[in-house]
Amino acid sequence: MLVQRHYRVARGPGARAGEIDLVMREPDGTLVFVEVRARAGTAHGGAAASVGLAKQRSLVFAARNYLARLAHLPPCRFDVVAIDGERLEWLKGAFEAG
Repeated sequence: MLVQRHYRVARGPGARAGEIDLVMREPDGTLVFVEVRARAGTAHGGAAASVGLAKQRSLVFAARNYLARLAHLPPCRFDVVAIDGERLEWLKGAFEAG
């Protein structure tokens, strides 16, 4: 899905950086940190709702560690790919780092 839309995988995030499912680069150079969540159904809010504040903080921390290794800081975004049963939803800009 992401690759079909001309995203490409950036360097692997590595275990030291924390847990980031995917780090992709948009054609315009924006780094996209992607959290992929799957649930059997939408009970308890579904896959997207499972990316709560604690998980968001963890992802921001991991992204900052990843970015610290780069020579220059590109624009960045946090997306969530939520899979509820057979339904897949890509939430661009799902949350902010601030």
